[in-house]
Amino acid sequence: MNSVNPDNRIEREPYVVSGKGYTAVAINVAAKAGEWIKSRQGQVKQLGSKTSAQDLVTEVDKGVEQMIRRLILTHYPDHAILGEEGVEPGAEAAKAALAEGRQHEFLWIVDPIDGTTNFVHGFPFYCVSIALVVKGELAVGVIYDPVRDEMFVAEKGKGAYMHGIPTKVSAETEPGSSLIAMGFPPDRTFAQPMNMAGLQHILPQIRGIRAGGSAALHLAYVAAGRVDGYWEVGLSPWDCAAGVLLVLESGGKVTDTLGNPYDIGTRHLVASNGKIQDFLVNSLQAAEATGFTR
Repeated sequence: MNSVNPDNRIEREPYVVSGKGYTAVAINVAAKAGEWIKSRQGQVKQLGSKTSAQDLVTEVDKGVEQMIRRLILTHYPDHAILGEEGVEPGAEAAKAALAEGRQHEFLWIVDPIDGTTNFVHGFPFYCVSIALVVKGELAVGVIYDPVRDEMFVAEKGKGAYMHGIPTKVSAETEPGSSLIAMGFPPDRTFAQPMNMAGLQHILPQIRGIRAGGSAALHLAYVAAGRVDGYWEVGLSPWDCAAGVLLVLESGGKVTDTLGNPYDIGTRHLVASNGKIQDFLVNSLQAAEATGFTR
């Protein structure tokens, strides 16, 4: 509901999630997980790696995912959960796990800590990412940044919000005035060279690049208009599912690096305010940095 203040300006009241539905559960779970993660900052005891020495995992990642699973299944015991720490490392394992997950009507896609390397180093740019896919379509996306206490929430067809205030992508139309985010996955044989090739082609044409180390937060920042676009080759479903819905419900556009519509299996991603989408897609193609082979 809108209200009018004494100066006759219309003010939008913050969006409030009602009831105990999927979105409310996702918010509650993300908040509890985020608080626990923040309490463990600087206390990592078991540091391991997955696909490479740069692909880190801690006991905190594993513990948080178990917490998230328990909380979700308490409310929805018949739902399926696809979590990063429950899948063997590597693109093929992620593809197989997603194929199995697609068979379920309700599929939660979870990244307990997106930005584990940042968390380990004490670099304050990491988050909890939780998405719900219903009959193959993204229905809910929640990203919680416990360091800044920022909760980004999206519901399909109902918009996206940060602490109840609607988020909106930027209005920038000129690549030369754009601030773009990108990522460097731990895969140094395929994904990193691809992203470096894209960086070398795109950077001279824009205002600046930011690489914070969390795909989910980068997407949330596109949704909030803090950056104008984002791309990355070599992602997994849990890296981007929640963030994609945030961008779409904030008025933005998301495709793969060839310009095809996003699917929860998309690994090479471009997201933007929509106005610079073609520039990013065309630039990656020109740089032969799409991640797709001919």
